[in-house]
Amino acid sequence: MNTPIFEIIGYIASLLVAVSLMMSSILRLRIINLVGAMFFTIYGLLIQAYPIAIVNVFIVFIDIYYLVEIFNTKEYFKFLEMPVTGTYLKFFLNFHREDILKHLPGFNFELRDGLLIFFVLRNLVPAGLFIGELQPEGVLKIQLDFVIPGYRDLKVGRYLYQQKEFFQSLGVKKMVSQAGSPKHAKYLTRMGFHSQSTQENSPIYELSL
Repeated sequence: MNTPIFEIIGYIASLLVAVSLMMSSILRLRIINLVGAMFFTIYGLLIQAYPIAIVNVFIVFIDIYYLVEIFNTKEYFKFLEMPVTGTYLKFFLNFHREDILKHLPGFNFELRDGLLIFFVLRNLVPAGLFIGELQPEGVLKIQLDFVIPGYRDLKVGRYLYQQKEFFQSLGVKKMVSQAGSPKHAKYLTRMGFHSQSTQENSPIYELSL
């Protein structure tokens, strides 16, 4: 027996709304939820369940409103350098330990002197943490490039890796990073890194400044 088209639309709508609630990025949540609400609107009209259609039309406009606000809002980014002994730095690392290890299982939380450490502030919120070690010949080995949930729409990363003059002023000519996971490798590629070699079964990515 063939499944009626309106049931398929209803299943798609339900799946999209459920998936949207799993997104850590507010932007992705709004986009997927918008598409799900549109499918629910069509579903409600097809089965003549007008209250369902009306409610989801309202949700569509809400999502559109917030998406327009997200894309039109001018955001403020700033680096905030931190000492290795910083109290907030230790608190931040401990608080996000599980999430950090999920993306970078090899990260060493025992920091030492000589590291380049700074938060990336997004509208004064410490949305990202960058830790790197400057090596000979202008190579900056990235130990951590972490963005907190809710801000993973690539804006922090794009801002970070566009600051070439800042890194060049420190003598950096090239950045290297080990991919901690396939998802991390995809992120590095989107930030402009290129896979160069493999170390302990983990690709090494490079970005020339």
